[in-house]
Amino acid sequence: MAATPASVWRNPVHFLAFGLGSGAAPVAPGTFGTLAAVLIYLALPSMGWMWYLLMLLLTFVAGIWLCGKTADDIGVHDHGGIVWDEFVGLWLTMFLAPPGWVWLVLGFVLFRIFDVLKPWPIRWLDRRVAGGFGIMIDDILAGIFALLCLQIAAAFFA
Repeated sequence: MAATPASVWRNPVHFLAFGLGSGAAPVAPGTFGTLAAVLIYLALPSMGWMWYLLMLLLTFVAGIWLCGKTADDIGVHDHGGIVWDEFVGLWLTMFLAPPGWVWLVLGFVLFRIFDVLKPWPIRWLDRRVAGGFGIMIDDILAGIFALLCLQIAAAFFA
């Protein structure tokens, strides 16, 4: 992985794209970014599903710009430290999830599995779609896959 650019600590756009600095972790920045997303998820106010969906849409659209701008500025497409996409992917995974630590841990694990393994069509899109949208879309699909698995588990065990 390329070194963390110093601009992450000076430029608010880069700081957000690097997951409030969590993407600067020297190992497994995606996992650290997802852990930071969990902390933010826990701090989110209680909201109905429509408000949560709106939050997901806004953070996705913002992420396209944040990630694309940061990648352009630092000259590295999808730098490993850009983890805003992990934030939104984890939050998508947790959409309509049952409350409780078990579901949060399961959502985290499922999201990381799909984000790391990148089953079709995630890997295909990851390799073919450029820019901020390209950085975001693979984690959105990983989040959708994890969301579906989490909801199936919840249907049987919640």
